[in-house]
Amino acid sequence: MKFIGRRAELDKLNAEFDRSGSFVVIYGRRRVGKTTLIKKFLKDKTAFYFLATEELESQSMKRLAGVIARTTLNPLLRKAVFTDWLDLFQMVADYKPGEKKILVIDEFPYLVKTNPAFPSVLQNAWDEILKDSGVMLILSGSLIGMMQKHALSYDSPLYGRRTAQIRLSPLPFTDVYAAQDLPFDKAVEQYAVTGGVPKYLEFFEDGRTLEEQLKDTVLSKSGFLYEEPNFLLKSESVTAVNYFSIIKVIADGNHKLSKIAGVLGQETSGLTQYLATLTDLGFVEKRTLITEKNPERSRKGLYFIADNFIRFWFRYVYPFKGELELDNMQIVLEEIHKDFTEKFVAFAYEDICRDIFTELCRNGMISFVPSRIGAYWLNDFAGDTEIDVMAVDHQHKRLFAGECKYYTKPVDVNVYFALKEKVVGAMEIHKAFPGYDIFYGLFSKSGFTQRLQDMAAENTNLLLINEDALVEPQKL
Repeated sequence: MKFIGRRAELDKLNAEFDRSGSFVVIYGRRRVGKTTLIKKFLKDKTAFYFLATEELESQSMKRLAGVIARTTLNPLLRKAVFTDWLDLFQMVADYKPGEKKILVIDEFPYLVKTNPAFPSVLQNAWDEILKDSGVMLILSGSLIGMMQKHALSYDSPLYGRRTAQIRLSPLPFTDVYAAQDLPFDKAVEQYAVTGGVPKYLEFFEDGRTLEEQLKDTVLSKSGFLYEEPNFLLKSESVTAVNYFSIIKVIADGNHKLSKIAGVLGQETSGLTQYLATLTDLGFVEKRTLITEKNPERSRKGLYFIADNFIRFWFRYVYPFKGELELDNMQIVLEEIHKDFTEKFVAFAYEDICRDIFTELCRNGMISFVPSRIGAYWLNDFAGDTEIDVMAVDHQHKRLFAGECKYYTKPVDVNVYFALKEKVVGAMEIHKAFPGYDIFYGLFSKSGFTQRLQDMAAENTNLLLINEDALVEPQKL
């Protein structure tokens, strides 16, 4: 699979490479492409890349010595026996003095599991050996909780040493679509399943139909992604069953904290820490009203599954595990045929539209500087009062309200009128943003009727986005 996106992350790494004493922490969930990003950055640079594993510390030292031997072309190191990490780090520092070099420790948490004192060892190595020897140190890891605890938190011996940190997220739709040779609707359907996780995308590139790829990769007992949510949760927590149950309840359409707690038969106070962990891991997200001044403290937030594939798995795989274990895929395929486009893809399309809006703003196609992008609902998520895309530009005192329609026919003027009516009637919006100009946007995969295009041509406050591009682009 070719390298996709990550322009900002590469720019940041190159900027760190150009400075002295750079120490970068890269972390993010499994499969998100951390190692691929690092290796892309290392190309044409002098680098020592060490992948940690769960093994005896002596074996880890031996393997790092082998990495150093191959990079320095010193075969004698292969036979040497090391008992002190500092000796190995000193050899990295001594190689080609005066030349910038990079030391990568990938899956850093495994070294901490083997030796809980390793962060202190590394702190000493950085302070006394590496920092002033032209070495750029990169620590990377997939166990987010351990990376935060041992590389980023105040209590870690490494606290205050890092010069930058990158939390890698799944690729946005716009980056994935730009690298594909797929019609827009097929790209949307694929992204609704993969969510822009690079490792997942590797299994959806062979040109076959999405259904055939799902049968091989997700619905088959031998498929790479058949048990993926179990692996992800168990790698992060010894109490995966609790997290699993919470995700299942949310996947069933329960988004309020009180509702989630009620279904599980627990007090809301007993769930907050679990939800905070799932949010921190990127599996769940808490969405708050765009009108909230302090969204982090809001009690009106709703919880959603943030990972597209996990959402798909709990909707179409988990309920039918018994049948799939007996190699009966037909029942799942019938479920997919029944509502995949209308209920599943259309929901993911709203997130995709937020990506598209962000990219249009970033590229200057829309002269709007988003301070925050989200959604809005009047009393609850249910019903027709939801506004799919809401953005605020405090700098220019502007609001953007958008409606996303995954229709097979062109969108007509009634959608615009309905959107405008919802915004005009939302007193909370006007109270939160007094004096702000309001702009409207309609997102469509199938274009717009001529009369809606004519209306937009005469109304500079109305933007039409067909697929991922503005119709007759105009500045706000």
